Amino acid sequence: MTLKDIKIGRSAISRLRGFTLIELLIVIVILGLLLSLVAPTMFSKVGSSQRKTAAAQMQMLSTALDTYRLDTGTFPSTLADLRVGDAPGWDGPYLPREVPLDPWGNPYVYSAESKNSGQPYSLLSYGKDGRAGGDGDAADIVFQ
Repeated sequence: MTLKDIKIGRSAISRLRGFTLIELLIVIVILGLLLSLVAPTMFSKVGSSQRKTAAAQMQMLSTALDTYRLDTGTFPSTLADLRVGDAPGWDGPYLPREVPLDPWGNPYVYSAESKNSGQPYSLLSYGKDGRAGGDGDAADIVFQ
């Protein structure tokens, strides 16, 4: 083995050790461009998925409310009565766990007397802001 063979071997090894600063900067720029294109699309889906989750949870609560009414003859005065109750004919609990909060961490709004003549009760979520009314993600979600 000559000195020339050793020099060639060392330079080949040093070239294979890692990336240059320019190569790393190019990769970072490409990743930044991809994220700037993909991230807005992905984050816009979060709001609609939360609204769909609220609708699915309200459907589950509606089923529990209907089952409670079939057993007792009336709707419960609060959603907590679906877990623990003493009404005649009560055969619960009607929910496997505690009454869920809406996707924004607020309690669902339930009333045994509906303002809508077609529904026997009202069930809704006030949306992201937790207050009545609003637009977009803050709009109320009413169970129909």
